[in-house]
Amino acid sequence: MADERAPARSAEAAGPAGESAARPEAELGLRERKKRQTRRRISDIATGLFLTSGFDNVTIADVARAADVSVNTVFNYFRTKEDLFFDRQGDHIEQIARDLRDRLPGEGVVALFRRRFLDGLDSRSYRTAFHEGSDIWTRTVRASPALMARQREIVQEAQDHVAALLAEETGADPDDITPATAAAMIFAAQSALIEQIAARKSAGETLEEMRADVYAAAARVFDLLEHGLGDYAAAPTGPPPDAPPAPAEDGLRPGPAAGK
Repeated sequence: MADERAPARSAEAAGPAGESAARPEAELGLRERKKRQTRRRISDIATGLFLTSGFDNVTIADVARAADVSVNTVFNYFRTKEDLFFDRQGDHIEQIARDLRDRLPGEGVVALFRRRFLDGLDSRSYRTAFHEGSDIWTRTVRASPALMARQREIVQEAQDHVAALLAEETGADPDDITPATAAAMIFAAQSALIEQIAARKSAGETLEEMRADVYAAAARVFDLLEHGLGDYAAAPTGPPPDAPPAPAEDGLRPGPAAGK
């Protein structure tokens, strides 16, 4: 996925891109820099075509023609057409790994992802869908079953990678479900936030109109992650209004009254 050069790419729930490359381009050789520039140019052109014409209506040949390269060249850089749309998922996963490794002293994984998400809201990053154009991005993805399927795969790949990193860092046993559960909860929470933001933007709300609600929702969601659901949605105390009759002393449910 591209960065904020193109309208609205929604994030971990919509599909990853990288706000920074895995290595600064200044550290790369001339040949590698040119390859990256070519890849990015093809991706930028493809993104514009997909967003204006619809993903399923654009062929690889259309992209190659617009980018003035051969179809084989496109496939040299991108394995599938879907990867042209979600073009930097690898960089995104690498960025998560770096953030986990470099988190603040004593900072837990939930606190890290809270900070990342709030930073994304502040910068109006594609990762949160809280930016101009996210409605176009959302509409394009939802109009294509292929993109919807690939988006789910990308989120799962990122989630599995985080689970593996947490297992390695905590020394969890192979059969310990805790790292996978923690990663699943974090990604589910982020996805819920992103989906709500994208839906409100698609419904016509402006960023400023939804801003206070978006930050408040993020705080509530990450508070639930950090402190647990606990008493959330607990049933009222005392017997329910229409409680069934108490069981007989022998523990059997009373039968119907005689004659009925």
